[in-house]
Order: sequence, then C-alpha cells, then structure tokens
Amino acid sequence: MAVHTFAAIDVGSYELEMKIYELSRKNGIRMIDDVMHRIDLGSDTYQQGRLSTAHVRQLKNSLLEFARIMKSYRVEAYRACGTSAFREMYNSSLICSQIEQETGIRIEVLANAEQRFLDYKSVASKGEVFSRILEKPTAIVDIGGGSLQISLFEKDRLVATQNIRLGILIIQERLNRIRSTQARAEGLIEELVNSQLAIFRKLYLKNREIANIIMVDDYISEVARKNGPILRQAGLTQAGDHDPAEFIEVQSFNDFITRISAVNRQELSGALSIADDNIPLLQISAVTLRCIAKVLHASLIWVPGVTLCDGIVYEYAESRRYLSPTHDFAGDIIACAQETGKRYKCSVDRSTTLWEIAAGIFDATRRYHGMGDRERLLLQIATILHDCGKYISMTQLAQCSYNILMSTEIIGISRTEQEIIANVVRFNHCDFIYYDSPDNHTELMPDAYMVITRLTAILRLANGLDRSHKKKFSGLKIRVREGELQITVDAKKDITLEKGLFGYRAAFFEEVIGLTPVIRQKTEPAAAR
Repeated sequence: MAVHTFAAIDVGSYELEMKIYELSRKNGIRMIDDVMHRIDLGSDTYQQGRLSTAHVRQLKNSLLEFARIMKSYRVEAYRACGTSAFREMYNSSLICSQIEQETGIRIEVLANAEQRFLDYKSVASKGEVFSRILEKPTAIVDIGGGSLQISLFEKDRLVATQNIRLGILIIQERLNRIRSTQARAEGLIEELVNSQLAIFRKLYLKNREIANIIMVDDYISEVARKNGPILRQAGLTQAGDHDPAEFIEVQSFNDFITRISAVNRQELSGALSIADDNIPLLQISAVTLRCIAKVLHASLIWVPGVTLCDGIVYEYAESRRYLSPTHDFAGDIIACAQETGKRYKCSVDRSTTLWEIAAGIFDATRRYHGMGDRERLLLQIATILHDCGKYISMTQLAQCSYNILMSTEIIGISRTEQEIIANVVRFNHCDFIYYDSPDNHTELMPDAYMVITRLTAILRLANGLDRSHKKKFSGLKIRVREGELQITVDAKKDITLEKGLFGYRAAFFEEVIGLTPVIRQKTEPAAAR
C-alpha cells in the first residue's frame, strides 16, 4: 500500500504551524506531527504595513527548522500559505521572495475567500459529524487575526457569507490604543463587534434562525481541546465516539465566559493550560462568539478543533483522490454567486438560459480551447453575474459590473480568478482589450489573460444566441464539424435579431477559438410559412 507524506504550513498572524500527514487510499489522512512557533506578525503588519527586521529573521529561522523537519520525514510535497498578515503587507512579494531564496519554502499568499474556503474544508474533513450539523441552519464563524467570516448554511447549502474586519489582533490593537483596562475590555469588545453585527443582521440574516454555530479559531479551540471535561457537552456525539470535537450549549458557553472573566490572567493560564499571552486573545475570541451567538439566536456551538493546515491537506488529498468527495464544494461556490446575483437583481431565468448555451459551447469545443473544469466553473459564475452592473447603471453596465465583481468576495475563488470573472463580464458588454494593447493595464500574467479571452469569446457567443432575452431556442445542439461550430436550433419564433447581431460575436469567437460559428434553424417561424 503506497503511503504519501505531505506537509501543510500555516503562516498565520500570530503563530506558525506545520502539520505532517501520511496519505493513503486505504486509510485516508493521518497526522503524524504538529509543530508550532509563536511569532506576532500581525501586530507589525496591521499597524505599519510591513514586518520588522527581527520578525523577518525569526520567520526565516522557523521556516528553516520546518524545512529540516520535512526532510527528516521525507516529505514528498508541501503547501505553505500566508494569511491576513501577508495580505496586509505592502512588500509581501519581496518578503516571500527572500524567504524562498533562503529557506526553499515558497509561501502562497491566500486571498481571504481562499483562506476561508480552506478553513471550511478543514471542518468538512470531520465527515459525518459535519453532515449532521448541517441538517439544521448553521453558521460557520471563522475568527482570524485580521478579520472574522460568518457563513450561513441552510439545507446543506451556503446561502450567505461575509467578511468583517474585526479579527482578534485588530481588536486587541484598538484596545491597546485606548489603553483599556481588563475590567473595561469586555464591554468595549461588545461595542466594537455589535456595531458590525447590526449591519450583518440587516443585510444577510433577515428572518433566518440559526440553530448551530461551527467555531473555527485558535484560542477557544485550544481551550476546548485541552479542557474538554470542564465544558458541558450537548450529547450530539454517539457513545464510543473518539472524535475530539466538543459540543457546547450556548448557555453553558456564556456561563463559562462569566466564570473566566472573574479570574485573573495568571490563574486562568494555569487553570486552562494555555500560554499567558493567549489569555487576552481568548477573551476577545470568546466575547466575539458570544455576541454572534446572541444575534443568530443559536443554541449549540461545535468546536471541531481544526486548523488551516487540516483544510490544506484535505484539499490536496481530494485532488489526488486519496479521499472521495463528501460535500459539493463547487455547489457552494455557485450558491454564493447566486446569492450575490439576487442582491444585484440579476435575472435567474436569463442566467439559467445563458449558462445552458455557454456550457454547451464550452463542452463542444474543449479540444480547441484547452480549458478544464475550473475554468468552466468561472464561466458559470460569469453567466450568473453577467449583468449585475445594471443595478447601478444601464449605460455604464460594463464598468459597473467590473467594479461590483472586483469588490465582492465569492468564497473559494482566488484573487486572480475574481479578476478573470470580472473581466469576462466587463468585455461581454464592451470592446475587448487585447493583452498586448497599450490600453491594457492589467497585472495578470499572460496565461490568465488568455483564459479571459477564451471565456469572453464563449460568453459573447452565448449572449448573442439569446439577444432578445426571450428564450426563442429549444432543442439546442452544438457540435464541431469541418472547422465550423454548428449550432442547430429548433426555433418556432422569429430569430432575425439573433442572426443579424450574430456576426460580430461570431467573428471574435473565430479569432480566439479558431472555429466558425454557424446557426442552423430546424423549424421556420410561423410568420415565415
């Protein structure tokens, strides 16, 4: 039985963590080592936009140690991810280059939506327990150093997600700035958090009642892992379960916060077996969670005790087929895009029709455009949000759509992918700007821009086939024959408009893909007979 060794590295705002895993098709994922180092990168970044020389040196030394450990385990592959502390640096590319040169470890700076999606996958790695939790309306509350993310699920499907810039290090920095005492800290944290939650409730929660909260963080999770016996369990786990996850009733959690608030820092550190420096961060995380639970009217908290590293290895194992898919993650990305479409009054019927045509063109021409399933997903998102800009202006549709999409996070989508989608939607409504044009000011690499070019050609052609928005075509058949993309339609309505405006879009498609689109009509409209 082949066993593969993989390392996942989380370069976080407050800690570095590396987990070593063994992967096999028989046993799935098994963690064999977990190494952590405390480096407060976030305080530098959030205040100054850069790392101090001391912290850069400390970071390099820690990663050199990680490299030695990986070598001792004969690690065959690794992935190292930087989160909000790196996203906030104005010189992150420079620092990452230095680190790779000196340590051999390449740090991939994750967009917020990518990071939260990996955290979400780390929870999904719990399998059956995760599935049971999602049977009821649930929120994943992901509290990081720079921000927190609240994702709402109904009927096992993501229905809303929002990032709020109130991470624990951000809150701590604000408390330090106003020189808050420990006695006043709790009330100030509540004020900061509740002011943002009021907006979230108005925009996203509405009449939803959330039963469960899944908590992802570094501090409450640590307490739950080390002090399970003192936390009241809610009985969701079956007898004989060895899952380390803790289930806590919200009322019990509130009582727990009340008790720890009355204990001084040193005593609490000893009682909970956590570092003294972590106590203020634990308090911030706990009070934040209490505020969220109150707004959501939740009754149960699940603390699965997972980290970003668990999400990294889960995604890697899934891509290498060490695991069978247990959840439709692509469906969650689509659901997130659909919720965004609702917000900007995009037509569901129109988007569905456009996607049916675009998917048919994409699939029929795979051999010619060379794109895969991931690009197909980006095309689907573009069809869902293809005219979101009309919410702001019908005359400036292209630019408004681009601005909306560049400002809107879709969970699971990288920053590059976000820019690809935004440009495909923009160029669907305006003249295309070629990569080599002097008017092109993008920072995207040529390969990414070629994806924009190809997806734009497909979306434009699909849009041209439903130009009147009246769904005139049925029985659509698309095939490639002798250098032509033959689109056979069973249209009982007059498609003079579609045929008349087809040439411009067809010419661009032919230039990009190398096939000549041709419309063939099986049924003549009644007016013509």
